[in-house]
Amino acid sequence: QVQLVESGGGLVQAGGSLRLSCVASGSIFKVHVMGWYRQAPGKQREQVASITTGGSTAYVDSVKGRFTISRDSAKNTVYLQMNSLKPEDTAVYYCNYRTWRDGYWGQGTQFTVSS
Repeated sequence: QVQLVESGGGLVQAGGSLRLSCVASGSIFKVHVMGWYRQAPGKQREQVASITTGGSTAYVDSVKGRFTISRDSAKNTVYLQMNSLKPEDTAVYYCNYRTWRDGYWGQGTQFTVSS
């Protein structure tokens, strides 16, 4: 079992910045991928960014150049630095951990970008 706890949500104005954090604990596999997903009201959950244990990253087109995912392996923590925020970034953001055999989700953290 792996537990994921997100933090960092809230309210921010358009153009502002925010950083989300996700701390993983439990039986963490050496090779895994951690990522951030988001789900806006009435929309499907989408992957925003991901990072492998090797440090490779991937982003959805809509956040490229604005969001940066990073990790501190010693702390089992992944971050999502979000800059130049837009109202359309408003969503519940979920942390995800996955390996070849299983996957886990955090409880989600909400943030709202006001225009």
